[in-house]
Amino acid sequence: MSEFNYAEAFSRNIGWLTNDEQQRLRHSRIAIAGMGGVGGAHLLTLVRLGCQHFHIADLDQFEQANFNRQAGARLDTLQQQKAATLADMARQINPEVEIRLFEQGVNKDNLEPFLADIDLYMDGLDFFVLPVRRLVFARCRELGIPAVTAAPLGMGAALLSFLPDSMPFDDYFGLNDQSMLEQYLRFYVGLAPKAAHRDYLVLPEKIDLANKKGPSTIMGCEMCAGVAATQALKLLLKRGAVKPAPWSFQYDAYCNRLASSWRPGGYKHPLQRLLLWLARRHLRKQGADI
Repeated sequence: MSEFNYAEAFSRNIGWLTNDEQQRLRHSRIAIAGMGGVGGAHLLTLVRLGCQHFHIADLDQFEQANFNRQAGARLDTLQQQKAATLADMARQINPEVEIRLFEQGVNKDNLEPFLADIDLYMDGLDFFVLPVRRLVFARCRELGIPAVTAAPLGMGAALLSFLPDSMPFDDYFGLNDQSMLEQYLRFYVGLAPKAAHRDYLVLPEKIDLANKKGPSTIMGCEMCAGVAATQALKLLLKRGAVKPAPWSFQYDAYCNRLASSWRPGGYKHPLQRLLLWLARRHLRKQGADI
């Protein structure tokens, strides 16, 4: 096997990046929570971009239900830890990567080491892990760490960025002391207010917030990795405009559509309040207690 050479491995990045920028990415440190469909794709995309220092967290093992969308899910990885599997995959791309594993996931007890010396946080947590997600985003803001979340919605991706001096995560989504179902609803609506994916959902009942279930596609996960890694590049290199929340963006390949939303006040914005009211009415018709 040929000896690994960083400059050669990532030489095709040069042109879109300068050599100096490539080295800056090489020495950046990125935290990613969740190594499933979105988080695993984040890690491998950023490794191929030439980033080399990571903290990654996931407490789960692979199962067959992951096969439709998760990069690490294969027959030979069933029942294996997701974080360790993705770390091995990253090392097959760049054996020089330095990865710190958090195989108990992220929690209040290990949040400080997880975010220690981090330049950027990439959110790959499962949709329904809201308490931990809120904890991470709040601490990122306190530490001055930019944080990016990308959600696979249908055959597209929703993108939001939260910067230390922009609107806080909880303020945008309005996540305070509501029931968990209400929090899921606000999170879902806030991710993509224009809901470009809504018109081609053939089985609406498969989105079941009350029972923590929802469909996803590999296309959505791969698109998340592309748009989030591009945002990561801009943030790490301080190159190009970044519009943080209350801006949100949705790229939908099925509809060939880019939808952007600006919601001053976040969930308090009149249009957002209307969307939430309609969503609650829909859930009540389905029998949900909300």
